[in-house]
Amino acid sequence: MQTSAEVIVIGAGAAGLVAACELGKRKFQVEILEARDRVGGRIYTRRDRNLNAPIEFGAEFVHGKPPEIWKRFSSFRKTLLEADGDNWCSSGSELSRCNFFDQVDKVLKKMDDKSSDESFLKFLARCWPNPQRDQRLEEAKRRATAYVSGFNAADPDLVGMHWLVESMRAEERIDGERAFRPRNGYQELLDSLEQELRTPQATIHTNAVVEAITWRPGSAQVTVQEAEGVRVREARKVLITVPLAVLQADAGQRGAIRFSRQLPAQKLAALEKLEMGKVIRVVFCFRSKFWEGVRPLRGEDVTLSRLSFLLTEEELFPTWWTRAPDEFPMITGWAPFRAAQQLSGKSESYVIQEGLAALSRVLRIPRETVEREFERAYFHDWQNDPFSRGAYSYGKVGSDGAQQTLAEPLDHTLFFAGEATDTTGNNGTVHGAIASGLRAAKEIMNSGH
Repeated sequence: MQTSAEVIVIGAGAAGLVAACELGKRKFQVEILEARDRVGGRIYTRRDRNLNAPIEFGAEFVHGKPPEIWKRFSSFRKTLLEADGDNWCSSGSELSRCNFFDQVDKVLKKMDDKSSDESFLKFLARCWPNPQRDQRLEEAKRRATAYVSGFNAADPDLVGMHWLVESMRAEERIDGERAFRPRNGYQELLDSLEQELRTPQATIHTNAVVEAITWRPGSAQVTVQEAEGVRVREARKVLITVPLAVLQADAGQRGAIRFSRQLPAQKLAALEKLEMGKVIRVVFCFRSKFWEGVRPLRGEDVTLSRLSFLLTEEELFPTWWTRAPDEFPMITGWAPFRAAQQLSGKSESYVIQEGLAALSRVLRIPRETVEREFERAYFHDWQNDPFSRGAYSYGKVGSDGAQQTLAEPLDHTLFFAGEATDTTGNNGTVHGAIASGLRAAKEIMNSGH
C-alpha cells in the first residue's frame, strides 16, 4: 500500500518535531514516522505517582541559557529551575567539598584547536607530562579525564581535542556551566511541540519502523514496517533525524535504514569520524532523604542536606546528583563510557543492586540502611535500544567539519538533522538537536515546494 505526503520526517525526537512544526507553519504537508510507541526519542519522561515527580530516562538538564530552549519555554509559560546545592567529592575514604575545578579548568584550557588534532589522552600526555608526579596535578588530570568521559559520555582515547575545544566555546557562549531543569520534566517541551503539530498539515505515526529509502531528485519512497504490515510512503522530500548510531548500523540490524543508493563517500567518511557515547543512568527513589543526616567532615556540623552533585572515583557509578533544590527523595546514578559498557545488557535487578552498593560506599552508609530506604528505580538501556544505540554523539580525532558534511542535503531531496548534525558546537544536547531541526526546516523551505 502506498501513501504520499509533501515531506516525510523520520524520527519524532526534538529535531524531527521542531522541524515538522516549522514546516507546518509554512503549510507543508508533513508525515512523521517514529519507530517507538511514543514521541520524544532520547527525551523520555515518566512520572512517579507516589512522589508526583518527573523521572527522566534520557535528557534531564538544560545546560546554560540556549535560546532554542529558553524562548520556547518562555512562550508557553513554563519554568526552568536552576540546579542548586552543594557539590561534594569522594576520594578514598573521605568526602570533601570539591576544590579541584580551577585546576581542571587550567588543564582543559590548554587545549588548542590551532595545533594538530589528537585524542584527549594524548593531549594530556603531551601538555601535562608531570615527571615530578605532583599529586595535585595528577588529581586534576584524573578529574579532567573523568569530566570528558562523564559529561561527554566519550572515550578519552578517541574523542578529538578540536571537538572538545569547539564544545567548550559553545558552552561559554550560553553560560553552559549553569544547569537547569524543566520543573515538570522535558515532557513539557514534547507537549508543546505535539500541541503545535495538531493541525491538518501534520500527522504522526508511531510504531513505524523505517527499513529503506529509495530516492531520486525530487522524489523519495520510504519503506515502513507498521502494525498493519509493510507500507511504502512517498514524498518529494525526506528529513532523516535518527541518532548517529542508527545511521551507522549495519544493514539487517533492527532499526538500520537501507538506502537504495550508497550515500556519498564524504558522508560515509563523516559518519566514521563521529562516535556515539555510552551512558547508563538510574534514578533511585527512596522513602526519605536519608543522606541529609550524613556528616562528612569530622569536627564540623555540616551535613549533606543540600547535596546537589557528588563526584566520586567509583568504577561503575562515578557521578551522582539529587533533584536539589526540589525536595524529592531521589538520587540519579550516572555510569558513562566504560561503566556503561560493563552495565549495558545486564538485568535490571543487577544494575539496581550495583547502584545501591555504590551509593552505600560513597555515602559511607551501611548497605542495609540504603536498601531499607530504597523503594524503586528507573532506567533505560539506551545502548541496547535499537532506535538509539547509545546516548549522544561526539567527534573523534580528525572530525573537523564532519557534522557539517553529515548535515548536507542530497539532491534537494534527502535532508539530515539531529544533534549529531549540529554545526554550532552543541552536539549531544537538546538545544543542539533543536537547532539542527530549525536549520533543516529552512533548507527544505528554501529548496521549494
